[in-house]
Amino acid sequence: MSTVPPAATPARAHPAPPLVPELPEGVEPTPVGPGWKAWMAFAALVAGFAAAILAAVVLGLFSSIFGSSLSDPPPSVNIIATVLQGGCLILAAYLFARVAGHSKPWDFGLRPTRFLPAVGWSALTWVSFLLVTVGWTALIGAQEAQDQLPEELGVNDSNVALVAAAVLICVIAPIAEEFFFRGFFFTALRSWKGIWPAAIATGIVFGAIHAGSSDPAFLLPLGFFGFALCLLYVKTGSLYPCIAVHSLNNSLAFGVALKWDWQIVPVAIAALAIITGLLAIVRAAGGRPPALPAT
Repeated sequence: MSTVPPAATPARAHPAPPLVPELPEGVEPTPVGPGWKAWMAFAALVAGFAAAILAAVVLGLFSSIFGSSLSDPPPSVNIIATVLQGGCLILAAYLFARVAGHSKPWDFGLRPTRFLPAVGWSALTWVSFLLVTVGWTALIGAQEAQDQLPEELGVNDSNVALVAAAVLICVIAPIAEEFFFRGFFFTALRSWKGIWPAAIATGIVFGAIHAGSSDPAFLLPLGFFGFALCLLYVKTGSLYPCIAVHSLNNSLAFGVALKWDWQIVPVAIAALAIITGLLAIVRAAGGRPPALPAT
């Protein structure tokens, strides 16, 4: 059987690949993500907090054997329970990411980025949050925020409790919350509905989870903070700036709650130094991340 020469076959025009606009100078492209499903974000949220509640109950029952009160646990129990909560969120995000087959550190945004652009975007994020907080509190006539968490952690009881609370609030909480909410939750929602709906939803959830430890009047600014951190992640392509801004903000809030002044600066610097060391260990263990794809 003879065949028709290719030249005799009418040519079919193939559309040219769409042109992708170049990003502004200094802006790193952010990968859409490893393809986590939106349901994983909410399932991991529920699983993480359910595990944290279970761990807190077990811890409370265990401590009651030694005379602690279940209704009014000592600061040491509160500190351990809060650490376990952060650990449960990280574990939940990691396990659900494993289901999709993408659980490397860089899948969660733990990857380097350009320093100077990251500093600029980080400053813009933090200043925006502070301005929103000041404007909102002035609008509703709220008084100065009274953060109850440092007192619950026993910062006035001993120096050991003070240091433990500082590490928890300024180091552990920023890492755990950014890893879960920006690194996993926002990334999963972003692959479903895009940047803006995902950032708004993440901000709402982020503000809501602080209802137990913050004055209700300040939940809206905290929601905005969660939203702004999502955009910071998008602009830098890395979770490192998000963790740094979160740590700086927590250090400031911690110091204000204790009526500190100059002491806030060394605490913030020490927290960033510890975070840098911990993330360096994670990066070394996880290997070299692939290059960000051109967009």
